Amino acid sequence: MAVATQFTGTLNPGETNSWFTFGWPLNWFMDWSVRPTSLNGKVEIVSLEVENSGSAFTYYLTIKNTGAFPSSFEALYNYTQF
Repeated sequence: MAVATQFTGTLNPGETNSWFTFGWPLNWFMDWSVRPTSLNGKVEIVSLEVENSGSAFTYYLTIKNTGAFPSSFEALYNYTQF
């Protein structure tokens, strides 16, 4: 599987927000990352939580703009199936 975009967002300087994505197969090991898409953008994942419903995983990503300018970004995923 190639890296793909799951969602996009925009944060103001110093702003932190959370997003969730659900329905992921239990036999996938997920690898999450964020990448700024705006000039001078700086973002990072500050926390990642996983919930197992018994039939699928839900991921909660908290992302922060660590820069001095508004930053648009994309949240990317890759997985290994086992």
